[in-house]
Amino acid sequence: MIGIVEVGPRDGLQNESRVLPTEQKIDLIERLVGAGATRMEIVSFAHPGRVPQMADAEAVAAHFARRTDFSRIGLVMNGRGWERARRVELDEINIPVGATTGFNQANVAATPQETIELVARVADEAAQPVTGTISVAFGCPYEGEVAEDVVVAIAEQLVEAGVAELALADTIGVADPWTVSDRIRAVRSVSGDVPLRVHFHDTRNTGIANSVAAVDAGVTVLDASVGGVGGCPFAPNATGNVATEDLVYALDRAGRETGLSLSALCDTARWVGEALGIIPPSALLRAGGFPASG
Repeated sequence: MIGIVEVGPRDGLQNESRVLPTEQKIDLIERLVGAGATRMEIVSFAHPGRVPQMADAEAVAAHFARRTDFSRIGLVMNGRGWERARRVELDEINIPVGATTGFNQANVAATPQETIELVARVADEAAQPVTGTISVAFGCPYEGEVAEDVVVAIAEQLVEAGVAELALADTIGVADPWTVSDRIRAVRSVSGDVPLRVHFHDTRNTGIANSVAAVDAGVTVLDASVGGVGGCPFAPNATGNVATEDLVYALDRAGRETGLSLSALCDTARWVGEALGIIPPSALLRAGGFPASG
């Protein structure tokens, strides 16, 4: 079984010019639950002035209070975001740590070490499991190439900080399958029993190839965004994640179970494209499934 963390309601919406009203965000999340999503990033507690698309995080989270049919994940950027997150009901917390000072300063106005200290604090205080995500783990828009040993060192610190899951993020979509395999192998040397997760952007059309490389390397949890929409507001030219339906199609063809409905995902991708006033970059929406009746 390959677990897919649906990040469309968070990563998918945070970089789009049209800000969806709370009711449409709730509708999107419900459609994704109906498609079979069992883990989902539903909100980000970013500064509403910097990421207005996520300004209603508390209202969205409140709507899904006491829900047990899927795991509700909130993204926390800093101490203020953690204080907001702990006042609502969530099942998981995800905290990104930039692999470079330049990106982490642009993203959360802190050094990587300061954010690692936040992760340790939240892991100690939170009732929920905490994921530590290493952003720009394959390349940075401000500092260029990111060395493998830098990523491994941060991974080791996050494990020591007490994370329940460790994610490697190709935030600007520069990774290749061979580097993905090598980097996963290297991080495993320090991750111990902490499970790995990957987060790929499809900026240069390598997202599916990188996802397959990660699965071949033994990773069983991958992020994806319905329709392939979104991106990081602080990573220039970074397009959305791998489209959930594209990833599910590839896995379905290989006989790998995900628990997600391809037809329901495609319907949701069309819906979110209309809501955002865009044509989603998803390949499945252009080409359809195969066989066509499927």
